[in-house]
Amino acid sequence: MSSPLVVFDNVVKRFGTFEAVKRMNFEIREGEFLAFMGPSGCGKTTTLRMLAGLEEPTEGDIRLAGKSLLGVKPHERDTPMVWQSLALFPFLNARENVEFGLKMRGQDAATRKRKALDWLERLGIGEFAERDVASLSGGQRQRVALARALVTEPKILLLDEPLSALDAHLVIRMQGVLTKLQRELGITFVYVTHSQSEAFAMADRVVIMSKGEIAQIGSGRDIYRTPANRFVAEFVGRNNIFSGKANAGGLVETPAGTFELDTKPQHGAALSFVIAADVVSLSAARPSAKNTFTAQLISEEFVGSMVTLFFEAAGGMEVKVQIQERMLEGIPREPGQQLYLSFDPSHAHVLKG
Repeated sequence: MSSPLVVFDNVVKRFGTFEAVKRMNFEIREGEFLAFMGPSGCGKTTTLRMLAGLEEPTEGDIRLAGKSLLGVKPHERDTPMVWQSLALFPFLNARENVEFGLKMRGQDAATRKRKALDWLERLGIGEFAERDVASLSGGQRQRVALARALVTEPKILLLDEPLSALDAHLVIRMQGVLTKLQRELGITFVYVTHSQSEAFAMADRVVIMSKGEIAQIGSGRDIYRTPANRFVAEFVGRNNIFSGKANAGGLVETPAGTFELDTKPQHGAALSFVIAADVVSLSAARPSAKNTFTAQLISEEFVGSMVTLFFEAAGGMEVKVQIQERMLEGIPREPGQQLYLSFDPSHAHVLKG
């Protein structure tokens, strides 16, 4: 495991009486791609801004490569940021934008030009070096912003929702560019996003934040399959959360049905468990599988080869089923259709809170 490059040590950030970040303790490993996710106002951007030096912690310490960043100005930190707005200089061409940071560091014109052209070439836009940035496409401007941040060869790169303004097809392409770049360079990337697909596709670890606190840190797979608590399970989406009470036989009685889990809970215990939408089986005839219940089809969402079906089970509970479109052949899908849903006990993840 790589050593920590950044340490947040008991970091608190207040704006007046509002506590935007509450007693944060975590590490960012050298060479990893770390993504922050969470609803608006959860503290993820404030955390990034403290690392960049745009905000000072109210309490605690932030250390980069073992050295405290308290009182260190943003331009002295070697933590460049790629902004959502990109913040390119409209009066400079693409090459001159990339050269800007090197110029501020006092490098000579020939060196600046050579390095800027090299980075623009590495990002696949060398032919546009002398173009006015206003004439470039969104994806090309994004690459100019990346080149400007990376030309100084920093230890860490901060990215604040850099793909949010791009069209959907460009987002997918830039995800590939960012992931490939990060792996090749070995630079630590710290990435803030609202998009689950972006975070899970690119990051080694994802930090889920809620109300100024870390709700869970882990790989995208771990967070999706084993959410730490109800907030994470609901935030990640495409999860079905069943709540009920254990009966004398160790089964969990819920409004949607009575279900068996891998481990038998104590009689009378109230609990909630998660079943991901993609592990729920669907059939028109009653199957022999454990944990079978009926539900009424409400609607469906079709994306490429995948379909998400929305059901209403007993007690008014919404249940989501995510399945490949070809697997639905022969299954009636009219709204109001009653179908059988089932899941294996091993796929149930009991929530801690």
